[in-house]
Amino acid sequence: MLGGDTLNNYKFETKTIHAGYEPNQHFDSLTPPIYQTSTFTFDTLEQGASRFAGLEDGYVYSRLGNPTVTALEKRMAELEGGEVALAFSSGMAAVSAVIIGITKASDHILCSKGLYGCTFGLLDMLKEKYNIGYTFSDLSSKEEMLSNIRENTTCIYIETPVNPTMNVIDLQLIVQVAKEKGIKVVVDNTFSTPYLQQPLKFGCDIVIHSATKFIGGHGDVIGGVAVGDKATLTQVKKTTQKDIGGVISPFDAWLLLRGIKTLALRMERHSENAEKIVAQLKSHPKVKAIYYPGDNEQPSYEIASRQMKKGGGVVSFEIKGSFQDAVNVVNKLKLIPIAVSLGDAETLIQHPASMTHAVIPEKVRNEMGISNELLRLSVGLEAWEDIWSDIKQALETL
Repeated sequence: MLGGDTLNNYKFETKTIHAGYEPNQHFDSLTPPIYQTSTFTFDTLEQGASRFAGLEDGYVYSRLGNPTVTALEKRMAELEGGEVALAFSSGMAAVSAVIIGITKASDHILCSKGLYGCTFGLLDMLKEKYNIGYTFSDLSSKEEMLSNIRENTTCIYIETPVNPTMNVIDLQLIVQVAKEKGIKVVVDNTFSTPYLQQPLKFGCDIVIHSATKFIGGHGDVIGGVAVGDKATLTQVKKTTQKDIGGVISPFDAWLLLRGIKTLALRMERHSENAEKIVAQLKSHPKVKAIYYPGDNEQPSYEIASRQMKKGGGVVSFEIKGSFQDAVNVVNKLKLIPIAVSLGDAETLIQHPASMTHAVIPEKVRNEMGISNELLRLSVGLEAWEDIWSDIKQALETL
């Protein structure tokens, strides 16, 4: 395994293939083995007791740790620049474990003005059951943030880029205010991946991924990851991860390890294709607006250019017309599947207002900028000309 100073000398692309795994500790297997076991044996009762007490390193039970999962966690921690990582059974398992782990009843969370629908649903449930309040903010200035921070605010939770409006949040500004107030910053980095953006390097505390998306990259696994400082995530591991139990299986961890090996290559192609599609959409008369971090005409482009390597593979755009016009465009597509999720090799399209964000009340959706005419496109790895040809023929049916 590449470790310590040696690992620091290597580029990101090399780390995606080598970090977190040492073949000579696994019978010299080049690829990390799948440790498909629920439990582990002890040499003596005393050894088992010592491991349960945390006095001795070693595996006990796969809900509490597994060698395949450990390899994934070490690799993700290295790629994000964090001390440790925790792997979960889904992105939402990661989100819920982290939020529940760092808050208590009657706390308050300040959120970016736009969140994944299920994250919104989780916040609503926590508010109803445990009086954990939340406030949406555009987080555009120190003054605006301070006006929304309360005495009981313990967490700033953001997506950047925001799903699905693609607005980019200024991480330097967020961290500046948060540190002054002693508030933890949690960033959903799913859309960017650590290849395009590393929030921990800006001073954020915890990064979360729906690893189902670009990390896995092939649409064949569900998983989540949280990366951050050892003290915070050790506490999450000992409490909400262990006791709620949303842990990843060894096989799913292995699939994510396999996907990570091509992450840099895939993100380059996703971004290049997205840039080409944006250029075509901008000149089409049936397109009302386009939202993409890598477009220099976007309001948040300057922020994106400071903290992102490229614009990524997700593009949102509004149809010039009605909700039914948006429906008609989607239904006329021939190559591009209609499906939620993103980050797959296949280009995917979905309608946020009626799909991923349908749980959010319409009034709140409108305030977030999620209109009924908005479509979200996850640009895949196909030839961009074929992707555009399909979109163009669908638009021209209006």
